[in-house]
Amino acid sequence: MHDEQNSIHNNNEELTLELHKEELEVNKKIIETATVNVYKRTYTVEKQILVPVTYEELIIEKRSPNEEVETKCIPLSEERIEVTKHPIIFEDVEIYKEKIEEHMQINETIKEEKIHIDAVGDISIMGDNQTSTV
Repeated sequence: MHDEQNSIHNNNEELTLELHKEELEVNKKIIETATVNVYKRTYTVEKQILVPVTYEELIIEKRSPNEEVETKCIPLSEERIEVTKHPIIFEDVEIYKEKIEEHMQINETIKEEKIHIDAVGDISIMGDNQTSTV
């Protein structure tokens, strides 16, 4: 904007000035600030567990007259370890997006033109039911 000076002295009875002012127009645009990839990864861990097992034997003892003992063992049964794995859910993970609104204050300086009257001499200015002497 620029200052304009006009004078009524140019034999013009009427003068029209356009007064301008700036207005703020606020626009928003979405800018991607991050990209997120979500995935599951499987890790392996070695587990050691002590499991008690039992077995059953048939024991045959022979004793001789001179107190010698001869022992024979015949295995009858034993426990064998069977390992089975089955998946269980140990944790639920929720993943979702949420829009959050917050208010940001913007400070801007705007321009506005106002009428300015330079008068020479003893004149009265009348307007809006007011009289003032310049």
